[in-house]
Amino acid sequence: MRSSPSEIDIKNIVKRYGDGFPAVNDVSIDVQDGEFMILVGPSGCGKSTLLRMIVGLEDITSGEMVIGGKVVNDLAPRERNLAMVFQNYALYPHLTVYENIAFPLRLAKAPDAEVDEKVRAAAKTLELEEHLERKPGNLSGGQRQRVAMGRAIVRQADAFLFDEPLSNLDAKLRGQMRTEISRLQKRLGITTVYVTHDQTEAMTLGHRVAVLKRGLLQQLATPRELYENPGNLFVAGFIGSPPMNFLPATVEGTSVKLPFGTVKLPPERAEKAAGKGLLMAGIRPEYFEDASVRTEREPGSTFRAQVEVVEWLGNETYAYIPFEAPPEVEEQLRQLERDLDGESLHTQLVVSLDGASQVREGEYAEFWVDGTKIHLFDPATGENLTVDREHAGRIPATAVAQEEPAAAG
Repeated sequence: MRSSPSEIDIKNIVKRYGDGFPAVNDVSIDVQDGEFMILVGPSGCGKSTLLRMIVGLEDITSGEMVIGGKVVNDLAPRERNLAMVFQNYALYPHLTVYENIAFPLRLAKAPDAEVDEKVRAAAKTLELEEHLERKPGNLSGGQRQRVAMGRAIVRQADAFLFDEPLSNLDAKLRGQMRTEISRLQKRLGITTVYVTHDQTEAMTLGHRVAVLKRGLLQQLATPRELYENPGNLFVAGFIGSPPMNFLPATVEGTSVKLPFGTVKLPPERAEKAAGKGLLMAGIRPEYFEDASVRTEREPGSTFRAQVEVVEWLGNETYAYIPFEAPPEVEEQLRQLERDLDGESLHTQLVVSLDGASQVREGEYAEFWVDGTKIHLFDPATGENLTVDREHAGRIPATAVAQEEPAAAG
């Protein structure tokens, strides 16, 4: 079957710099025609380096970069027909919006009539028609970003590549631009590879998401698959806000013993973790409820615990419950914090409750927890022992290997 010109097949790509450490280490990702693929991870994970190898701005140490069925390792960027949108927009301040969008067409010596037609069509798509005679300095950050995207559109490239395009914008504008980029990609149906360190962007924009850590692909899956079936501790901690709770755990029969009590597990989950000794349990904050508020009970377990801090946000309440963990679990949490760029993973349970909850600081309360949503991890390797692999996308075998840190991100 003939490949679409916009399919990007990354095959066992490695990038090593002079010090020998791999910035990208044996990564394989298949980007399908029309797909919105996200490359996400903390700084230093190799995502931007990988994007630059796709477009041809970085040499490939080994592996194959295949675009439209053709190996492009030795092709210059201009020969790959890819349009890249950078973090800093890369606009020419002395040119109008019209001429900034038209720039690649001028370089290609396109006729004036063709230039005008394509520029005005792109401006209409991006709602920039009334700004065509302005200079970039008179535009908002979001408008400048749209001009950069317009320049990519008129090139009629086979794929868009975005390198942290929203990181310079404030929080409100980032939300607006996320929506605009999503709508534009759906309208154009163009293959898109998008680099970000922001898991919210990854979860809301991507058809599939490739999670990277220290140059290694950890998991490639849909946002829902990543959230519900993280392949290892790193993915579980990176995806979700507030992050997943991690607690010391031991499996006894069909139950798991946790610092706040014993919780019934589905038999198949208990069986996968039986006889493994000390484990790390992962439970997302929203899988708890205030037992006094909950009316309908699916299978689950209740426990009493003393609440240290309460944060009421109107529609929801966060309660913080401290617990003690053995040294090996605390060390694993500290290592995970380092891997996640300092994301705080204290030995405290964070539970997300309905805003109607009346739990109070310093008092005991009864909580319900959904035992069917508990994941169990091997503390030594980080592997999720209870993951549903049928619905977890792709989890490379190297994802749980202990690797040396990468040199670049």
